[in-house]
Amino acid sequence: MCGATTGGLSVEGIDVTKEAVVQGVVLRGGEAVGGAYVRLLDSGGEFTAEVPTSATGHFRFFAAPGSWTLRVLAPGAESVDRAVVAEQGVVAEVEIGV
Repeated sequence: MCGATTGGLSVEGIDVTKEAVVQGVVLRGGEAVGGAYVRLLDSGGEFTAEVPTSATGHFRFFAAPGSWTLRVLAPGAESVDRAVVAEQGVVAEVEIGV
């Protein structure tokens, strides 16, 4: 069983039934934004984690089930927030435009 969107990050080797995965891609004008930072904020807006996007604009978090906010910080763009819900056994795929 693969919960990843075609063209997204592979979840091969990840037991998604035991994880709450939030992953996606950051795009600007349809092009991948590598070197941006994606922050994971809890339901109270508190910083929890941060990862850089890959050269293909992708990112991934393993989060506790619940409501989260993804905040993207990309060079030459204002920060963008996106709400996401993490659920155990589900890969939440998010596309964020900056």
